[in-house]
Amino acid sequence: MRYQTDWVDAFASEAFAGNGCAVVHDAGGLSDETCIKFVRETSLLECTFVEHSTKADVKVRYFLASGEIPFAGHPTVATVLSLLHRGKIVGGPLTLETGAGIIPIRIDLSAGRQKVMMTQIAPEFGPVIDAKTVADIGTIDAADIIAPPQIVSTGLPFCIAVVKDHEVLRKLEINAQSLEKAREKHPSTNWMEPFWVSLQGISEEADTFSRLLMLPPNPAEDPFTGSATGAMAAYLWHHGLIKQPSIIAEQGHWMGRPGQANVKVLGSANAITGVEVAGSGHVLMSGELLL
Repeated sequence: MRYQTDWVDAFASEAFAGNGCAVVHDAGGLSDETCIKFVRETSLLECTFVEHSTKADVKVRYFLASGEIPFAGHPTVATVLSLLHRGKIVGGPLTLETGAGIIPIRIDLSAGRQKVMMTQIAPEFGPVIDAKTVADIGTIDAADIIAPPQIVSTGLPFCIAVVKDHEVLRKLEINAQSLEKAREKHPSTNWMEPFWVSLQGISEEADTFSRLLMLPPNPAEDPFTGSATGAMAAYLWHHGLIKQPSIIAEQGHWMGRPGQANVKVLGSANAITGVEVAGSGHVLMSGELLL
């Protein structure tokens, strides 16, 4: 069987930046096992598999090397850019059926470059986790964390941990045993690794810079995490850590894969209705998956 496939660098303004994702079209007949094997073959963090939907314009399934997840941000941007590249859509708005619900998409062409604007679902604020517990996961001191870590989801749950500065971000090392112990305390949330946030961007225009360290079989670090960025923005707005609901978020620069997103939290701090995360991308390769 032949499957149209594109490799797209998402949240990037050029090739080899942001976060790569392989998008496989008309993939409804593929088994979960095949999808997982394909992700591992690419060595990418995530890949998407596009199917027919009876609820939205298209259905998107998201896979890590460790299995399927309900939603992911940079693969959503990559998928829409691939649909545009293939001529399967000619513009927005459109809707995506995902495991986290229906995701509305708008496409902005005003800057001369396609920018995908996704509205992630209203945040779910989960338990607050002890700072020492989270600090142990990153092999840092509890005093390095400046706000109560909390599990937040706008489609995929992350523990948002705001740290003092870039120096703390640089010295992070993930401790698998500490992460396992922390997850055992909150098993029902099924949360991903902590999303480490500094309230200082790399570029002068940016408001935040973040890192996401991961465990095998996934790559060691995620260059840009759109779903965690949405959860982070909701957390920062809800807790009064940003003055305006719109921010510019950055990630991946220290990996040589700089990425940037425009983020807008919708609604008041205590009644958030969704989070709009927007980013551009670059179609790096196009071809066929032969199975």
